[in-house]
Amino acid sequence: MSMKFCELSFPSRLLPALAAIVLCCAPFVHAQGNYEVQVYGSDTIAPGHTMVELHTNFTAEGTTTKIGGVLPDQHQIHATVEITQGFNDWFETGFYIFTSGASGQGYKWVGDHIRPRVRVPEKWHWPVGVSLSTEIGYQRPIFSADTWTWEIRPIVDKQMGHWYAAFNPALERSFHGPSVHEGVGFSPSAKVAYSLTRRLSAGLEYYGSLGSITGFDPIRQQQQQFVPSIDYDFGPNWEFNLGVGLGATRSTDHILVKAILGRRFRFATPHMHAKPLPEAL
Repeated sequence: MSMKFCELSFPSRLLPALAAIVLCCAPFVHAQGNYEVQVYGSDTIAPGHTMVELHTNFTAEGTTTKIGGVLPDQHQIHATVEITQGFNDWFETGFYIFTSGASGQGYKWVGDHIRPRVRVPEKWHWPVGVSLSTEIGYQRPIFSADTWTWEIRPIVDKQMGHWYAAFNPALERSFHGPSVHEGVGFSPSAKVAYSLTRRLSAGLEYYGSLGSITGFDPIRQQQQQFVPSIDYDFGPNWEFNLGVGLGATRSTDHILVKAILGRRFRFATPHMHAKPLPEAL
């Protein structure tokens, strides 16, 4: 299969428009949940490449009873397929398929999300990596009381020798469910990692869901989770992450194990302009 992609530039006049989108759409449920536990880096998939990832999470200690019609998540296994296509050096789009399985619950489809993302191109030589993703989608009510949600996620990261740091101050909004009246929620996540060897790094990830930006929830109602993790480099086309999440508040799942395995493929090549024929003498 072959596809052609045109070479596009990132017009500077789009930056004010993107900022306006963040501010105007902010009238932004509780984070990525336990289906896609990941702190994003600022880079995007290269043009003509496709990344296929499997996010697998197991809740060892979580909720044990139904809450508002939502199934308990203790001993649930969540498997999410993420497919991301790169279109040029500043734009990609990802698509998610969420699934869940547990004893007595069976194996079920949970929902789907789509996630376009833009970034500041490397050729601009900014001192930090910067990108912006927006994610919208549906989750079945037996898995999330808020069924239709929208997230805007600014992403800032930096590699400093052996150290790496990333910060994702996400804004979230429910369009159908009990959190609609809360307006825009703040769900920050962050990661700090250190390269132990050329291939192995160890780090600490943080995930929070703090409540409405107009007034955070009491600490006991917030979701706060810390995830010691490792990343291993199997090669330039692979991605691997493994971590154990530890909940720090009553409203957070106490123990969660998560893994991400990704593989890049090159199904298409960027459009190459044909060389002009020499003029006839």
